[in-house]
Amino acid sequence: MMNRLPLFRLNKRFFLTLLLIAVFVWSLFSIQWNSDLFHAGGIPTMLQIFEGLIHPDLSTDVLFAGIESAWITLAYAIAGMSLAIIYALIVGVLASGTLTSSKIARLSSKVFFRGILGFTRSIHELIWAWLFVAAVGLSPYAAIFALAIPYGGILGRIFADMLNDVSEQPLTALKSTGASRLQILIYGYFPLVWADMISYTMYRFECAIRSSAIMSFVGLGGLGYQIQLSLADLNYDQVWTYVFFLIALVLLVDIWSNYVRKGLMERKRKTGFSSGWLSSLFTLLIIISSWVFITASENAQLFELLSDKNIEYAKKFFGGLIGVNDEAPAFLNAKSWASALKLTLETLEMSIMAIGFATIAAFLTVIPAARNIANGSLTSSKKWYNWILYGIVRILYIFSRSVPELVWAMMIIFIFKPGLLPGAIALALHNFGILGKLWAEVIEDMDPRPIRNLASAGASKIQIFFYGILPTVLPRFLTYILYRWEVIMRTTIVVGFVGAGGLGMEFKLAMSYFHYTEITLLLVCYMILVVIADFASESTRKVVK
Repeated sequence: MMNRLPLFRLNKRFFLTLLLIAVFVWSLFSIQWNSDLFHAGGIPTMLQIFEGLIHPDLSTDVLFAGIESAWITLAYAIAGMSLAIIYALIVGVLASGTLTSSKIARLSSKVFFRGILGFTRSIHELIWAWLFVAAVGLSPYAAIFALAIPYGGILGRIFADMLNDVSEQPLTALKSTGASRLQILIYGYFPLVWADMISYTMYRFECAIRSSAIMSFVGLGGLGYQIQLSLADLNYDQVWTYVFFLIALVLLVDIWSNYVRKGLMERKRKTGFSSGWLSSLFTLLIIISSWVFITASENAQLFELLSDKNIEYAKKFFGGLIGVNDEAPAFLNAKSWASALKLTLETLEMSIMAIGFATIAAFLTVIPAARNIANGSLTSSKKWYNWILYGIVRILYIFSRSVPELVWAMMIIFIFKPGLLPGAIALALHNFGILGKLWAEVIEDMDPRPIRNLASAGASKIQIFFYGILPTVLPRFLTYILYRWEVIMRTTIVVGFVGAGGLGMEFKLAMSYFHYTEITLLLVCYMILVVIADFASESTRKVVK
């Protein structure tokens, strides 16, 4: 019986892999694969975009505009994340049930507050931004709240899970002294999960930088605004200059994140300050600077959002969403539902294509991207070209994931005609870098002894990969594929804004023509997709385990 269990798990993973491949192949049939996919000038445009990549515009005006826009992007991201952390800590603690004593109260708290977190994180930040701009106008707070709400939902869910995973044994001493629930939370739970909370928050901050950059699509400033203007003027050399500024921001945040994590793991020295204190001081300073900039330089006043005019606009907008004064709301019309569900299916196909393309690209590049393969410690084989390949692929990963999906889509739509394919390619380009990085780290964490035994027995590189590395890492690979598919599903609506098809393109048209009840219908369909993705991903991950 014990011998059958690993074999059963192996078969489940094998059939799951075949099922995922079959679903990906099914999604490809939604595309008419012919020359009509390209614009008439698509290939020359692609060459011009590539030329702009090689020769970016480094003129003084463009560089100064890039620096200013980069700071705006960073300030919005920091302000949004600071609010997100407050929201996540409050609601995340309540969603964990750690402050309740009875089982019924704990279950009720978990269900209610996890529902709130689930709703706020299921809607993409750009959708929140559009809704806020439509309700209260072009204010920096529209961008800040649009970042704070979904990122707070994501952080809150993770914080709640971390608190729930804490072992009861370290808390026994506090409970035996008669400490209250709040005291146990502060002196028991938080010290055990604080480092992991901060580490994950820094990762989400890197994501918030990219999200902040695309707020320009609804009229807010930053690097995305400059990229959008340059694309409209066909100045591809300027486009890449601003993209490089965005990549530099992401890299700086990544370095900052590593520094913070190092400080968390480092003990405080007897003399002087540890790196943890310095990073905390720097974090506090940059948060204060961001809020000062937003309130002073951007002249953003929070109380202006509560003016009579804005409240009247908000009532009209949100009243329109629920069909006030609309005799035939779209969400009660069968024909509208049929059309929306067709777009929902197209959006699902786009997401499957995107994760399929990203998986293939990551699969082909992940081996040279692993450090223990580059230095020969895994396979006991050192080649002079390994480090060159490692550097090239890692730079490709950074470049790929640093550019937001919407920016990729805005460039690709100049090459391909509007439809599902450009959206899938844009999503794949961004997620390929993330997936490859995660996979490479899985290989780097492997136990090298079985692989070395295969290498010493004379196995070729292909045999080592398929019989040694792949069986070991496949469960984690599948888990990350499913995780990224969930993220892609939430982002499909965004690439549709620039003509990539699916629900996003129709959502943009509905917003442009003030068809409010149609917006509600499309949002309902979008949330149905997200729920399906969450359920399918969670169920499939159980099979992987």
